[in-house]
Amino acid sequence: MATDVAELEQETKEGFIRGLGLLDSTMIVAGSMIGSGIFIVSADIARQVGSPGWLMVVWLITGFLTIGAALSYGELAAMMPKAGGMYVYLKEAYAPFWGFLYGWTHFLVIGTATIAAVAVAFARFSGILFPSISETNYLIEPVRIGSSNYALSLSTAQLVGIVMIVFLTWLNTRGLKLGKLVQNTFTFAKTGSLIALIVLGIIVGLISYPEIAAANFSDLWTIRGSIQNVGDGLTAATTFGLFVALCVAQTNSLFSADAWHNVTFTAGEVKNPKRNLPLSLLLGTGGVIALYLLANIAYLVTLRFEDIQKVASDRVGSATADVIFPGFGAALMAVAIMISTFGCNNGLILAGPRAYYAMAKDGLFFQAVGRLNKFHVPAWGIVVQGIWSAFYVLPRTVSTKADGTVAYGNLYGDLLTYVISSALIFYILAIAAVFVLRVKRPDAERPYKAFGYPIVPALYCVGAAVILAVLFIYQTTATWPGLVIVLTGVPVYFIWRNMSGKPVSDKL
Repeated sequence: MATDVAELEQETKEGFIRGLGLLDSTMIVAGSMIGSGIFIVSADIARQVGSPGWLMVVWLITGFLTIGAALSYGELAAMMPKAGGMYVYLKEAYAPFWGFLYGWTHFLVIGTATIAAVAVAFARFSGILFPSISETNYLIEPVRIGSSNYALSLSTAQLVGIVMIVFLTWLNTRGLKLGKLVQNTFTFAKTGSLIALIVLGIIVGLISYPEIAAANFSDLWTIRGSIQNVGDGLTAATTFGLFVALCVAQTNSLFSADAWHNVTFTAGEVKNPKRNLPLSLLLGTGGVIALYLLANIAYLVTLRFEDIQKVASDRVGSATADVIFPGFGAALMAVAIMISTFGCNNGLILAGPRAYYAMAKDGLFFQAVGRLNKFHVPAWGIVVQGIWSAFYVLPRTVSTKADGTVAYGNLYGDLLTYVISSALIFYILAIAAVFVLRVKRPDAERPYKAFGYPIVPALYCVGAAVILAVLFIYQTTATWPGLVIVLTGVPVYFIWRNMSGKPVSDKL
């Protein structure tokens, strides 16, 4: 009891309110993880690995890595239960420089570009219900930026995405209570929708289309259908090519399971954080990974594997819903994904600014971001994040198709592809921090110790490092630019450090 009072008084002085219970924290974990990815990326994974069995193996690898990371990461969260999450852990284990590089990359791309991507996904699925919302229905036609392969535009879909970001940004500046209410409501709703898709998909598939399940599960491992090149001419048709494909496919599945650690950004607002943070990480990641595995089983009992590989726009979830509810399954799935993406973005917008707050308190970000408003939240951090995220909705990539027509993509999509591999570097460093801090701070209080230490955290580091090495060797055009993005933080760090005048260690 005395400990709880002391913690409450300490946080009252800082201004944060410990208003997140175990349920709220778990909803942030699960809600930030479940977006639109689980309903889409299995099609691309199926083309990469070429068989139902290997599709499931990809998701199992993602599950082992994500849950293993959460079980290890919980030690850091319980040991340092204050706002900032990974920024704080990397700073304490290595040096402020490493914490800043993560925080900078999270602000520059990882967090903000993801918010933009989720917002536009929300708009795209809104377009199924309201056809006027489209990325080709322009309010401002694409304007080419010089002779570059980039343009700026404003379509009705982009406008809806920006309005979503602005609304959720405003809402989260009004206090934690409102933000967590939205998070809990939408996470319950989208989890229920995903469970309904799984249960109905499995029942309808097994009863009405038993031949599909038989075709997929009676021959799990034979490579079939359209398989794609995963680098240097390799495909899943060869043993080594299959190994590379399993690693490359993790860029899809791991990204769909990403943001599991975002709750630790809000550690300064979690009740009894020494217990609730590690527990919410386990419950949230474990529950979501179980749902992801079951969702893929539902896909495989309702759709032939070859159909999963070539489903229109990769919308596997919508195709499954159409099997369950012929004629209007796509509309139902659109509503489910709109709910899912709305809740996902609320979690991302709520959590990220707490990392920028911690950076600003150390003199390594805009000074105003290190202050809380009257609602006890880092409002300026939320606003700056919202502005940058909304900006990402506007730029388009420009390419020319084989028939000479011009195609427009989204800049944030390329940036996220580039930094997925770089994000893995930070995750490896964070889990390795469990070992580093056991040496540097052996006497520190550890209310929770990493499950399976040292085997589980070591296995995560080794597994993630293997995937990272394969990506840098065989997906060079999509990985090396990510390092450049991360390294832009090097001069920014020294500029901010010198401007702040605060004593920050130079040890790298």
